[in-house]
Amino acid sequence: MIKRLIKILFTLFLFPVWLKAQKPKADSLVKLLAIEKQDSGKVKLMNELATVLTGYEPDSAVIYAEGALSLAKEINYADGQIKALSKLAYVYTTMGNYTRALELNLRKLKLTEKGKNPYDLVMALNNIGIVYNYQEEYKKALAYHYLADSVIRSNTIAEAANYYVYMNLGDVYLKLNNTDSAFSYFNQSLVVSNNLKNDDFIGNAMTGLGNVYSKRGDIAFALLNYQTAVTFLKRSNNNDVLCEATLGLAKLYKQKNNSDSAVYYATLSLEIAEQSGFLPKQLDAARFLTNHFKTTGSTDKAFYYLTQVQQLNDSINSKDKIRELQLMSTNENIRQLEIAESKRLAKKERKQQLQLLFIGIFIPGFFLLTLLLSRIRIHARVIKILGILSLLILFEYLTLFLHPSVAEFTNHTPVYEMFIFVSIAAILIPGHHRLEAWLIKKLTRKSESISIKKVKLKVKEQKDDLPRL
Repeated sequence: MIKRLIKILFTLFLFPVWLKAQKPKADSLVKLLAIEKQDSGKVKLMNELATVLTGYEPDSAVIYAEGALSLAKEINYADGQIKALSKLAYVYTTMGNYTRALELNLRKLKLTEKGKNPYDLVMALNNIGIVYNYQEEYKKALAYHYLADSVIRSNTIAEAANYYVYMNLGDVYLKLNNTDSAFSYFNQSLVVSNNLKNDDFIGNAMTGLGNVYSKRGDIAFALLNYQTAVTFLKRSNNNDVLCEATLGLAKLYKQKNNSDSAVYYATLSLEIAEQSGFLPKQLDAARFLTNHFKTTGSTDKAFYYLTQVQQLNDSINSKDKIRELQLMSTNENIRQLEIAESKRLAKKERKQQLQLLFIGIFIPGFFLLTLLLSRIRIHARVIKILGILSLLILFEYLTLFLHPSVAEFTNHTPVYEMFIFVSIAAILIPGHHRLEAWLIKKLTRKSESISIKKVKLKVKEQKDDLPRL
């Protein structure tokens, strides 16, 4: 059934997208998924596909992540569920559906709280804080980032987790205009980044520090941090933050009345944003250039960039509308998949119930068969074996019947399950032995009495046949 579900997903939704996009990594992952036999392996591949597709086909990414989540739940693969929920939450965050993103992150948090991986717990808390940050609910954002920080302090976790928490705390405090706290956390993130020797992390942290110094009006230190950040961001190919750092430089040079450098860095920011398709970043750079050329009296250039601003505004509005339609389409696809999954689970449940019903009918039937056979001349050992089998089947049926309730009660914890079943066995086994002894004794006695009666009858017949003196 799972194989069929994956084939349906691929054929109906994803193959046309993949064929059109011709993305090499997606191509490779789809081929691997087609030949993967292990369910856990399929979950991992679908999660990887969701990551690859997020950038250019978010609706397809959602479908793959939903498939991974569904299969991971079926095979009770907690790590696969956590990763799938993380992918889904990220896609919805990028699509601007913060309500859905928050719901998914909270589901992920519940799973990570049950697990034993503190890094997953830190990232779940951190991601919830990010969603609240986007929604401008800064107090809630800080609360979750501090919770993540407390988990880090209580556990031995990879140092990268510290970087993410410190960067997000710095970003929230910067938006709250608390430059002291923002500086402290960006500086801590820089220390961690240097320890990790990660160019991308260093570039991000120094851009954050540049933003703090710029807001404080400390132009010299702001320039130093932005310029250093640009070097590291170019090396790590982080064009998103690079646009932010170069535009920050343009604004600083404008304050220093260095028009040429201001135009150079603003134009560079615009070009990088155009190459990468970052429309909001293009809009920021075009607005800066428009205002700059207005103040310098370059009317033609100001008009040129003003035209770009208008076009970008239209494009962003159109993109928002497309994103809304895309979101509606994705939600409908997910709804259909959920309906299909509910039907499949209902069918599976009915099948299990029928099997339990059959076993429930079979046990008394087998017991009655044993009683009937006891009236026929059969060796006592056969009756003994049948009696034992009927009681063993009853015992196993009780275990099978109780297991789902026990598993749910213990949250699938093997130690607790074993303890409960051992306790049940300790109660049932003595009764089982007594009943078994009584039944076997009864059955064998019946068989023996029948045999004795037949022998007596035969002896009597032989006596009657003897000649009388």
